[in-house]
Amino acid sequence: MIMIGGHSLAASTYQEDVAFLRKHTEIIELASGSARIAIAPAWQGRVMTSTASGPDGVGFGWINPEVVAAGIQPEADREGLARHIHVFGGEERLWFGPEGGPFALFFPPKVEQTFANWKTPSVIDTEAFETAASNSSNSITFVKSTQLPNRAGTVFSMDVKRSVTLATATELAELGGGAIPDGVQAVAYISKNSVTNSGKNEWTRETGAPSIWMLGMFKPTPRTTVVIPFKPGDDSELGPIANTGYFGEIPKTRIKYGKSALFFKGDGRERGKLGIPPKRSMGVAGSWQADSGTLTLISIRPVGNEASASWPYVDSQWKEDVNPFGGDLLNSYNDGPPEPGAKPLGPFYELETSSPALFLKPGESHTHAQSTVHLTGPREALDAIAKRVLGVSLETIEAVW
Repeated sequence: MIMIGGHSLAASTYQEDVAFLRKHTEIIELASGSARIAIAPAWQGRVMTSTASGPDGVGFGWINPEVVAAGIQPEADREGLARHIHVFGGEERLWFGPEGGPFALFFPPKVEQTFANWKTPSVIDTEAFETAASNSSNSITFVKSTQLPNRAGTVFSMDVKRSVTLATATELAELGGGAIPDGVQAVAYISKNSVTNSGKNEWTRETGAPSIWMLGMFKPTPRTTVVIPFKPGDDSELGPIANTGYFGEIPKTRIKYGKSALFFKGDGRERGKLGIPPKRSMGVAGSWQADSGTLTLISIRPVGNEASASWPYVDSQWKEDVNPFGGDLLNSYNDGPPEPGAKPLGPFYELETSSPALFLKPGESHTHAQSTVHLTGPREALDAIAKRVLGVSLETIEAVW
């Protein structure tokens, strides 16, 4: 049951989540059998939550009831966290990078890059996206035109297009690394997020360039472990396996390394973030909730764009002296108090993917596609899927801690 003031919503069903959301904003549902997803057009077409087992099944997305109930605050009346962001939640949403650095989108010129000065651009916080025509029961498209300034003074004029589609049975099998065994309940969807340079100037290393960034906010549990496969190899050739100092170094008790996968606690109890560089990333990540029996998978779906194969990734660290194009392809964040005695943003945990820096000429476009899959069912069947996609067994994941 959703309770205003509660923080994990771990016990709420999909049906309860959707009923609560509809009291405060429009919700569009896509459905196929027992798989359903709930999307909020007013909040940039983000997927708020989903279920693999019908309305009475668990809702997988993390939702912030206090912020949802309060709604969007007028600029002049915003206090506390609302001055920086409206944390509505949602398990798959559009974001733009870089947050920090010399080409930051979240810090104006000349201010220190601290939380006090951090502000989410309105186009990914408070502005609604328009629902495009020709949608169906299993697919929907949103569009938005905007101008996005960065810290260096460049203004990116862009047209944004975002489509969300429930995966077909064939696509689900591809995402699960093979046929989904009988008895497994699954919900899977693919979002395609496109940006077109609608201005008159090219986006370059000198002007800075935005990236398409997908954030997924999920309900934490005491036994949630994020699993990220990586390419083994020498650091001198591939760089570090992970960048672990985004918000201070992650304690060794909360992150472990296997031969080809790392493990990170997603319990919502301590703030920390890591990133996987492009040379190390396998383009997939997941989480296993041993207490709820839920396997979650995200992956990047290739979209034809030969030029982007050589583009670097933006660095979003809140520092002036970073290499702005030395960033990560895939991230995971675990929420917790930002400082002793402070309240967490959620708590929640995140799985994230990014496009390269968008070095687009006027009229050019780039699409970043991501798939999200949640699976429940017999442990043996989920174990087989985890081995195929993440390269490790459920027993191995559980034994890490």
